Amino acid sequence: MSPRRFFVGGNWKMNGNKESLEELVTTLNTASLDDQTEVVCGAPSIYLDFARSSLDPRIGVAAQNCYKVAKGAFTGEISPAMIKDCGVDWVILGHSERRHVFGEGDELIGQKVAHALESDLGVIACIGEKLEEREAGTTEEVVYAQTQVIAENVKDWGKVVLAYEPVWAIGTGKTASPEQAQEVHEKLRAWLRANVSDDVADSVRIIYGGSVTGANCRELASQGDVDGFLVGGASLKPEFVDIINARA
Repeated sequence: MSPRRFFVGGNWKMNGNKESLEELVTTLNTASLDDQTEVVCGAPSIYLDFARSSLDPRIGVAAQNCYKVAKGAFTGEISPAMIKDCGVDWVILGHSERRHVFGEGDELIGQKVAHALESDLGVIACIGEKLEEREAGTTEEVVYAQTQVIAENVKDWGKVVLAYEPVWAIGTGKTASPEQAQEVHEKLRAWLRANVSDDVADSVRIIYGGSVTGANCRELASQGDVDGFLVGGASLKPEFVDIINARA
């Protein structure tokens, strides 16, 4: 097994209310969770304070996005400084929904990564190809280009988790096969080795996202370069506990 600590993030996306999230929090707080696994829940910004104050301290909390500066006239945005002020230590950046639904480009995502890291937030940086890109055989090109922009903005890789999420597998019920996931993760690690350093390639966690469930998580977790998951829909259900314990 790799020395990399298994990492499971739950991305709640724009879901939940205080009642349903309270129930989820109770489930997580009372569950037996593998202490070898780092767990982080990505809450909607309006519930960050609530999530951080109610979740057991052993479970981390992430914002789902942030802006590239600390404060200012940016109506509707939140900054890393505000996220930290709520006791939250992580942010998800570059998620495919931010890229493809809201039109965030690589340059903006890179700037956000740089500012979040300068502000001492951990970053879950997301990359991944669309279905037409996979079918055209350009998966590597696409994910290398996305990783390049992230890498240009990282000084300390210790605070970065790289999330590979094939866009065609997010919320579609289609999951990359364990072999498909392993293949891309392995290539990403080789890219880091060639373009960043051996140390970073060996230590950075590359997690998989895209229709991860209690049923498929163990087989995915058994792949050598899959260091965890970024879980969408299933992170709102009790089966999230099974996914956290995928290596137990």
